[in-house]
Amino acid sequence: MSDKRMSSSKKHSLKSMMLQVAKDLLDAEEIEKKEERKRYMEDHCPPLSYPISKQELQELCKELHAKIEDVDEERYILEHKAIMVVNEVKDLNIKIVDLKGKFKKPPLKKVRMSADAMLQALLGSKHKISMDLRANLKQVKKEVKEEDKELRDVGDWRKNIEDKAGMGGRKKMFESEA
Repeated sequence: MSDKRMSSSKKHSLKSMMLQVAKDLLDAEEIEKKEERKRYMEDHCPPLSYPISKQELQELCKELHAKIEDVDEERYILEHKAIMVVNEVKDLNIKIVDLKGKFKKPPLKKVRMSADAMLQALLGSKHKISMDLRANLKQVKKEVKEEDKELRDVGDWRKNIEDKAGMGGRKKMFESEA
C-alpha cells in the first residue's frame, strides 16, 4: 500500500507543473483576446485620416453635417410617432370613460326569499334540503299578570281624571292604596 502513495516532493512538483500549465493557458487566452479586439477594431472602424488641406476639411465637415441632419430627421420622425401614439392612447382612455358613464348599472331589487328557496337556488334542484327554521323552536305560553290586566283595562281616561280631581281625588288615591 505504501507503494501507491506519492511522496510529498513528487506531489509538490506535480502541483507546480499544473500551475505553470494553467498560467501559460491564461496568458495565451489573454493574448488571443487582445488580437481579436484589434481585428474587430480594424474591421469596424476605418483608420482615421486627417485632412491635409482646407478643402478636404470642409468636405469632411459637410459629410458630418449631412449625417447629423439624417439622424436629426429620423429622431424627429420617431418623436412625432411617439407623440401621436400617446395622444391616441389618451383619446381611447377618454372614450372608455365615456362608454362607462353611458351605461348605468340598474339598481338591484330586494327579493324576499325563504331559506328553502335560497338553498334550492344555490344548490340546484337536485338537492332536496328543507330548512324549516321554526320547527325546532320551543313554544312558550305567555302568562298575563293581573297588574298588566288592570293597566290595560283602565277604561275611559276622562272618568279617572274626574275622580282624582281636587282634594277628594287625592284622598281617594291614598285610601285605595292603603
